Amino acid sequence: MRWDAMKKNISVINIGPEIFLPALQATGSPFTNLAWKPPAQGDTELIDILFALSVRFRDASGNSLIQTANEEALRRIVTGSPVLRRVRPAHECIPALNKTTILHAGPPIHWKDMCGPMQGAILGALQYEKLADSAAEAEALMESGSIFYGPTYPHGAVAPMAGIISYSMPLLVVENETYGNQAYAPLNEGSGQVLRFGANAPAVLARLRWMEESLAVVLDAALHKAGGVNLKSIMAQALSMGDEMHQRNIAASLLFYKSLCCELEQSARDRKEAQQILEFMVRENDQFFLNIAMAACRSMMDPARGIPYSSVITAMSRNGVQFGITISALGDRWFTAPSQQLHALYFPGFSEDDACLDMGDSAIIESCGLGGCAMGAAPAVARLLNRADNPPNILAHSSDMSRICVGANPDFPLPHRDFAGIPTAMDLCRIVATRTLPVITSGVAHKRGGVGQVGTGFVTPPIEVMRAALRYFYSQLLTQSKFAP
Repeated sequence: MRWDAMKKNISVINIGPEIFLPALQATGSPFTNLAWKPPAQGDTELIDILFALSVRFRDASGNSLIQTANEEALRRIVTGSPVLRRVRPAHECIPALNKTTILHAGPPIHWKDMCGPMQGAILGALQYEKLADSAAEAEALMESGSIFYGPTYPHGAVAPMAGIISYSMPLLVVENETYGNQAYAPLNEGSGQVLRFGANAPAVLARLRWMEESLAVVLDAALHKAGGVNLKSIMAQALSMGDEMHQRNIAASLLFYKSLCCELEQSARDRKEAQQILEFMVRENDQFFLNIAMAACRSMMDPARGIPYSSVITAMSRNGVQFGITISALGDRWFTAPSQQLHALYFPGFSEDDACLDMGDSAIIESCGLGGCAMGAAPAVARLLNRADNPPNILAHSSDMSRICVGANPDFPLPHRDFAGIPTAMDLCRIVATRTLPVITSGVAHKRGGVGQVGTGFVTPPIEVMRAALRYFYSQLLTQSKFAP
């Protein structure tokens, strides 16, 4: 048979490698390209684990214990109802805090191993608490071993970037009305030289004291008058107005102020104080809602912790040295791998050589399905991935997130997906099987403490941490499950 006659009846499917595509296109024959990749990048050990997890752990009716547990985790996250109730001193919220205790973002880490911004922020916090009169005195105090420090996570708290919480700092108190748990976060300091980026100059400490003595007092009184603020509705509205809740919070910050503006004015001690608070929350601070969103997401994710058999990721966090995750069934156990360098846009005069590695508790937002995972809702943020002018790629990113999540949260609809809910409840098994990693949007701190922010960008978790967590998850199920062979 002649080729020209035969090729009319041929339809080709190309599976995997794209090296053959130019030749197929040149023939003019119809073909289909299947973008197939081997699960777990072809790692036979992980493939065996994934297969075992899918077939071995089942109940008496044959239902997957892991799938059932993951659906329960999704249900708890989706039904959460975060409400901002109060702004109270940290020591009232966290009984373990005393004057000589400092909490930091990310997994546990020793003082000598901390990145520059985290050390700089701790030195600033010790001066803020009047335990030291200078950075040098504060450093000597840390070196003496008389200061207790540890991560925020065991205390129901989250903090951005260097993520420092000390005894006197005012904390946002968010209550999940559905489950009764609370989560805490410090107030956002605004931009420029701020403690969360490791800056500790006198102006930084003066701002922190004003926030404690004025802003926190008025905001707490306003919240009391209002009976709290429903955060879920604000976050849902903000998603339709160009926010993704991590790098961009302009709409959410304005919506939050709108919901409390009358009570804030009534609670201020005089007109001057009311004007200062208005300028700080509205004119000077586009990211005021970021810390509120972090506490809201923490309050929604915590009820999903500790579910037997669940492979849902309940937290992602970084300390500038290590990236850590926790898994529902494995409780508070951290799995860590080295923090990554962010892909970033740098402020004038700075470059990647100046940048600290990825850090902060703020990835709790992505853990909840917002932030970089909902980037298509925020075209300005999508430009960080060079996707602003390419809507199909934004849609592809959302599809990627759906591939690794248990389901969706209908209370947070995405305009670019015909108002389908954000993908929610990241599944460790799916991440390893597809090697699809969530995107985390974040600020970039200077690697030297005291300098501050130098850029903004995005990062993905190290795949090694996911693989290590999966191996341990499987080993624990083999040990504990009566259904294991």
